[in-house]
Amino acid sequence: MLDLTRGQFVKHVIMHPFEGYEDLRWKKAGSMPIAIVVVCLLFVQQIAYSRLYGFQYYSDYDKMFNIVPYIFKSFILFGTWVVANWAMCTLFDGEGSMKNIFINSAYALIPYIAAYLIGTVMSHFLIRDEYVFIQAVEIIGTCWSFVLLISGIKAVHQFTFFKTIMLMLLTIVAMIAMLFLLVLLLTLFQQVLIFILSIYTEISYRFRV
Repeated sequence: MLDLTRGQFVKHVIMHPFEGYEDLRWKKAGSMPIAIVVVCLLFVQQIAYSRLYGFQYYSDYDKMFNIVPYIFKSFILFGTWVVANWAMCTLFDGEGSMKNIFINSAYALIPYIAAYLIGTVMSHFLIRDEYVFIQAVEIIGTCWSFVLLISGIKAVHQFTFFKTIMLMLLTIVAMIAMLFLLVLLLTLFQQVLIFILSIYTEISYRFRV
């Protein structure tokens, strides 16, 4: 089995997804700090793609910058994926821990992040008729990340291919349910907060009068 550093294992996993994730599992060479950096780069990539893309492709940017959507599309969605996958794997007797799911899923995002960052840079040099080259880079990066994600989830839980696909589909369903409940909970908290503030305002007004 390969004797690589944790940083070298990242390249090994990306270039050899099927044997790379198995080597990563048996060597226990996954790095949580590297995985966290990758998720942070996902956040940066989301902002760059939305705000820094070539003006000839997206010229109507919002004047007000709101960071919340980018936090949702990176940190919250990724965190929901990890929790949902870990929750679903317990139904299938999966072997992966939440930490390993986090690491394997983060590593799988690297081609996607790199492709869209490269596409953002290319958008400032290529004309609209050459957009097909940008699309090719982004599609290849997305597809490669999808292959890595399947391989990573398969390796971390030691599932068959079809069982892995089933688990991923159920994970998406669980994510939707979790996000729906989260929205309901936030709405409830908002209503309670508004109620408390209205009471406070009314009491303050009475005391002043």
